[in-house]
Amino acid sequence: MTSSTVASPGQQSSPLGTLSVLPWSSEASSGSPGTPFLLMYSLGDGREGPEAGEAALRAELERLGLSVGDRLIDLGREPQVPVKLLVEAQQVVLNTPFVKVQGQVPVEWEKAAQESGQVYLICALRPWPEAVPGREIDPDRLRAFVSDEELLASSVHCLLPVMRVRG
Repeated sequence: MTSSTVASPGQQSSPLGTLSVLPWSSEASSGSPGTPFLLMYSLGDGREGPEAGEAALRAELERLGLSVGDRLIDLGREPQVPVKLLVEAQQVVLNTPFVKVQGQVPVEWEKAAQESGQVYLICALRPWPEAVPGREIDPDRLRAFVSDEELLASSVHCLLPVMRVRG
């Protein structure tokens, strides 16, 4: 079971609505920790409704130079795109010009992110109002949401380098 993290409690006044992130990882195999994924999605509760929120999120992502569709963008090779991910002490901080989200991640997810040095980020334009932040999400519901072909075709897909606090 996985739990999402909310971006900011006052997001309902924004056209974007409440933005959340949800970490999960693929199954580990033969010494590999699995692929760490991070899903960013809206609850669709923006001031102008879910459709306006979808359009606003698309506009924000495209303003950053991120294209919607099945193209995987390696942000490690595109440092001009201002999207950063800090992973440290079972915490994740996703920072973009339009939202900053901080939350807890499972130990296994952090290990996978640190070992691979990157996270597969999916920015879903389609709202997911059932995935309320702070509540457990059934793995089958998550799998069904993120494997939907229409959702995948209407999302931004990025490989995001993992940053750490330097000591």
